Amino acid sequence: MALDTSSPDQMSSVLARQKAAHIRDGIPSAERREEWLDKAIDLLVTHRKALSEAMSADFGHRSMDQSDFTDIAGSIGALKHAKKHLRKWMKPEKRSTDFPLGLMGAKARIQYQPKGVVGVISPWNFPVNLTFTPLAGVFAAGNRTMIKPSEFTEQTSELMKKLFAEYYTEEEVAVVTGGPDVGAAFSKLPFDHMIFTGATSIAHHVMRAAADNLVPLTLELGGKSPVILGESADLEKAAKRIMAGKTLNAGQICLAPDYAFVPKEKTKDFVQAATSAVETMYPSGLKDNVDYTSVVNQRHYDRLQSYLEDAKSKGAEIVEINPAGENFSQQPFHKMPPHIIIDPTDDMKVMQDEIFGPILPIKSYSGAQEAVAYVNAHPRPLGLYYFGEDADERDYVLNNTTSGGVTVNDVIFHVAQEDLPFGGIGPSGMGSYHGVDGFREFSHRKSVYTQIGSELLAMVRPPYGDKYRKQVESRIKK
Repeated sequence: MALDTSSPDQMSSVLARQKAAHIRDGIPSAERREEWLDKAIDLLVTHRKALSEAMSADFGHRSMDQSDFTDIAGSIGALKHAKKHLRKWMKPEKRSTDFPLGLMGAKARIQYQPKGVVGVISPWNFPVNLTFTPLAGVFAAGNRTMIKPSEFTEQTSELMKKLFAEYYTEEEVAVVTGGPDVGAAFSKLPFDHMIFTGATSIAHHVMRAAADNLVPLTLELGGKSPVILGESADLEKAAKRIMAGKTLNAGQICLAPDYAFVPKEKTKDFVQAATSAVETMYPSGLKDNVDYTSVVNQRHYDRLQSYLEDAKSKGAEIVEINPAGENFSQQPFHKMPPHIIIDPTDDMKVMQDEIFGPILPIKSYSGAQEAVAYVNAHPRPLGLYYFGEDADERDYVLNNTTSGGVTVNDVIFHVAQEDLPFGGIGPSGMGSYHGVDGFREFSHRKSVYTQIGSELLAMVRPPYGDKYRKQVESRIKK
């Protein structure tokens, strides 16, 4: 059943009922968890078209083919992966015991136990994927969930609310919709765990709210994910892959390549290759191309335009990639052609904020040390991308930078690997999920020790004697 209203009292009441149901029913069986996962898969397969149409309506225009890939198929893949492996993940993990207790029958294990109720705050940029992909781990671990989707994608959020209510009881899944005030109240609830995907600026508020109830958090944020184009990189191939990542969802991706280091002597060649790559992907132009997604709303469109205006006013060279020479000032939605800003300075807004749109600053550089020093002087990003065939240079970059994850010779793709944990570090997030790491993130890893039957350990109880002192003395040495 969906919630018609979303007052703090009603949200608290639903959470209390979910927690009570978790205690009443006990740890869910593998079959119950598989049933929850199957329902999510069925929901996505059955209502694929309606969900993609809702996302397109929310964006003004969003490529249906892109939504099928990123939000529908991507979510189904995560749910199927969890279903396939959850019985193996659920098995207790054996651990060793101190000598000689193990020889005498002592046992130690880690038991994976559901935390209870997980709060999910999902964003607008991939509203279906970033709701359902966390649920793969949440359900596999045996948890119930309350979900707060974004108000920016209102039609998609309301449709998900309706569909979840058709497939699950309110004790299993509850969806709360509403604006920032609802989100703020939601983040204050005493969940057993909470995952927030969104802007770093909002994460500060979420973390403060969670602190009042000591709710453990997974934060999936973003930041300025850099590309380092090595001297040994295939320039044409790299440009195609970088621009594919920068134009997917119109660059509205937490892992989008945010800026790129290009060898000084190859700057012009890269701009040409990037222009050619966009022309190849969108040969008929961009404005009415069904494959090219709009900027989500006027606010974000204006924000992106302000970056271009600020950079231009400070002397930047800006290249607009507009294959058909279209006039974007006259359009019903908020489509925006890709732009490249050549050698921006650090006082420009585009080099200070996460861009989250189809703008790519490129910085000319003379060596890997220069690029690494720049990356390390800024907040740790969610992703980092290296292009090249020089193993020494690649290892230097990877070993001397810290980021949430890395893709070598492409962008973004590490997030699509279900057997790799996805998460950030520092300002780009904390915790990780996907695959077994999601199962573990949403589970309590309970240590269980079983003592030996012998009374050998009676020696460690008072009164202390020579045997006790000899045993302790044997342990105090270099």
